[in-house]
Amino acid sequence: MRLRRREVSRPAKARRASGSVPLAPVFKGEGLDEGRRIQTALGNNASNRRRQSVEELRALQRLALKAITRPLAPGDRMQRTWEDGRPTREVVEAFVKPNDRVTSFERIEIYNKQYWFRILDCLYDDYPGLRAVLGERKFNRLRIAYLTRFPSRSFTLRNLGRRLEQFLRDEPHWTAPHEAIALDLARFEWAQVVAFDEAALPALTVDDLLGRNPARLRLGLQPHITLLELGYPLDDYILAVKRRDTSMRSEASNAIEQDGPSRRAAKRAPIVPRPRPQKTWLAVHRHDNAIYYKRLDPEAYTILCALRDGKTLAQACAHAVETSDNPQGEWTGKIQDWFAGWTRFGWFCHRRR
Repeated sequence: MRLRRREVSRPAKARRASGSVPLAPVFKGEGLDEGRRIQTALGNNASNRRRQSVEELRALQRLALKAITRPLAPGDRMQRTWEDGRPTREVVEAFVKPNDRVTSFERIEIYNKQYWFRILDCLYDDYPGLRAVLGERKFNRLRIAYLTRFPSRSFTLRNLGRRLEQFLRDEPHWTAPHEAIALDLARFEWAQVVAFDEAALPALTVDDLLGRNPARLRLGLQPHITLLELGYPLDDYILAVKRRDTSMRSEASNAIEQDGPSRRAAKRAPIVPRPRPQKTWLAVHRHDNAIYYKRLDPEAYTILCALRDGKTLAQACAHAVETSDNPQGEWTGKIQDWFAGWTRFGWFCHRRR
């Protein structure tokens, strides 16, 4: 039984628990005039102040969100020109107060920068394998392009990479000439995010399955399980990348007090060789609050996919044997061993309607 375990770092756990990016700039309370695309505030005179309507508050929130989440300009600065050609400074001054130290533009630029630094850092942490294959510079260009096209639309940072696979399929030039392995890595590393915090439903035991009619029995898979058919042995590759990264962090810590060649050597990360193509079938799952990668025989993968898709137990097993390279083999004992292991891991649950 071959398992690959992914250790979850403490910062990743903390980040998952923290949820969304905190956004709390200070805004004026005079209300917005919808006439210029909700971007011109009413006057500052106290006589003009009034209670905001729900629509005005919604308009203010949308404008603030747009200012904070717009992509950064080169040099990691806030864009100087608004989308309609006006100076961003002019738009921002309509709803953000300056103070005696910073202008309105400088004040909201802080939030604009921190928003982007935060989400870019999250993708950096979630995709170490993709980063290793592409290299730091190319990965950085990729994540900026991805988040520009698919900005966060969720309350939680967990969902940032949800559409990365689609992005790489639509725009493969970002990963050329490593399109195939990059796509597999995007799928594999997203599966780890799913395994980390998707639900675990009450698991079925062997006793729950005894005496059931295989021709009528339909089983559900735990929501945190992802089944993958890959073109590369990415379980071994990811573990090698993580060992390299852990070693580099340790060396960097030890090198703080050092000088000369030993300190410079600690900064150079050894390259983990890209794996050669090899058909690999994996189940990425969670067990006892740890993430594992379990290799599967192709027939085992076929059975699990069929059960996931609603086939009965008898249909799933028959289809796996019929499509096997060795349909005349001794399958009964092997399938029994597979189900014993899968049940022990708690993979099966009642199907959700």
